[in-house]
Amino acid sequence: MALPPYRMDYSPIIARPIIRWPNNARVAFWVAPNVEHYEYLPPLDGVRNPWPRVPHPDVQQYSSHEYGNRVGFWRVLEVLDHYNIRCSTTLSLGVLEHFPEVAEAMLKRDWTFVNHGFYNTRFVTTYSEAEERALLHACRETFRRLTGRELQGASGPSASNTERSPDLLVEAGFVYQTDWKIDDQPLPITVKTGKLVCVPYTSELNDAPLFRHHYDADYYAEICKAQFDQLYEEGAENGRCMCIAIHPYVMGRPHRVKYLDEVLRYIMSHDGVWQATTDEIAAYYLAHYYDQAVASAAQVNQ
Repeated sequence: MALPPYRMDYSPIIARPIIRWPNNARVAFWVAPNVEHYEYLPPLDGVRNPWPRVPHPDVQQYSSHEYGNRVGFWRVLEVLDHYNIRCSTTLSLGVLEHFPEVAEAMLKRDWTFVNHGFYNTRFVTTYSEAEERALLHACRETFRRLTGRELQGASGPSASNTERSPDLLVEAGFVYQTDWKIDDQPLPITVKTGKLVCVPYTSELNDAPLFRHHYDADYYAEICKAQFDQLYEEGAENGRCMCIAIHPYVMGRPHRVKYLDEVLRYIMSHDGVWQATTDEIAAYYLAHYYDQAVASAAQVNQ
């Protein structure tokens, strides 16, 4: 079948089927620690430079990012544990082999793992179809070998995708994708065969781009709470989905981590919050709302 030049039909949120989360929760809330591996001397693909400063090695930026797996992860983990957060980590699979202590900590807590490629310094945008297909299958096989588990969700390494990515994800056995920042609810993604769900990610509540542009950590806490307040109010009528995205090399700094504690303390103090993993959100949506959403969007776009 020929696909339209877009991946998601337009569907105004005011005209959709009502979503009711488990226990009639107003907000499905997921926490995305981006646990990533950055290479000291990454290969160059001729299009996108993984480090801003050349020639390589870019010791400054490499060191900044490497801090996360050495120190920041453990500081963030203490806060997450305090609130019993069941995380959905967008994971560079190289972490499982290069940082076994980090891998053990995440597996011990039964986090959900969202495939984020092997390294966050290698992008799929220049891959051929065969190369991208091979990468996805290698990711699934490596994860299965190292953990005994199966990957359900995917996020392109450093948010890189090709036009073919959704179709190849379904072909490889993935159920959902978190690259899209398009909505406040899960949505169907149009694919050639099968079904694929968008579990919306975030740029607005993502620590890395905010702090890269010199916003203070107290501002991050302020906008996280403000966004939750609005979604919590709207979720009384129609369930909403909220993600906060953190990076151990950013939020795990000594002067910032208290603001993660502030955000989680505030959100988790409310009734009607389904603190869920992306695996759970996607499975629930597929079982209860996917077909309704497809039918509703078809009426809007006929």
